[in-house]
Amino acid sequence: MKYLMLALLFVSSCTRVYVPGPTEPSSTYYSNNPGSTGTPINVSKDTIEFRVVGNAASVKVRYNNSVDGLVQVNTTLPYIVNFQTSSTTLFLSLDATPVSYPISTFSPFLAVQILVNGNLFREATASDFQLNTLSVSGTYRR
Repeated sequence: MKYLMLALLFVSSCTRVYVPGPTEPSSTYYSNNPGSTGTPINVSKDTIEFRVVGNAASVKVRYNNSVDGLVQVNTTLPYIVNFQTSSTTLFLSLDATPVSYPISTFSPFLAVQILVNGNLFREATASDFQLNTLSVSGTYRR
């Protein structure tokens, strides 16, 4: 009888431990510093925009970033592409080469711009009929 009571005691004292899954999105980190309350720290994201504008009939655009890698396109203008990143340091580059201008163009214009959160980060412009490549690049640091 003693053994039966002892076995019941062990069985009744077993409890399951449930570990809940994450309740926050993966872009939120928690502060585990001593003395902290464990409140979530939101990771801010920056919006990077590559923009090529002007009156060229067509252009070759090449841009590079850590999200898309190296991208090359032949396109008409305006050409605008953007992405979001939470990186604190990011190398960005943008090149554009006009292929041709319309015959009716008297004042050619081409501009390449990199914007970060709507603010101009890098820019280059040209206003001649030469089909030279415009390039801008730089390392953005938050």
